[in-house]
Amino acid sequence: MDITAQRTVALWELGLIAVTRGAIGFGAGLLIADRLKKEERKTVGWSLFLTGLASTIPIALHVFGRKPATTEEQKANS
Repeated sequence: MDITAQRTVALWELGLIAVTRGAIGFGAGLLIADRLKKEERKTVGWSLFLTGLASTIPIALHVFGRKPATTEEQKANS
């Protein structure tokens, strides 16, 4: 797999990636914060963290599983 190849990502895919990154970050933040009761914080934090982490795998497979754009396709899109 060539990770340096140029890939085209649709706006909805970019949004989905951002949401999963946010869920992981927010979940991790809750795990280390002292704003909620310990049990509530752990439950919500782990739920968000693991959901974000689990949803990242199929998204990454979708984005990186495609063939990179050819030079002709890159010229046509610009």
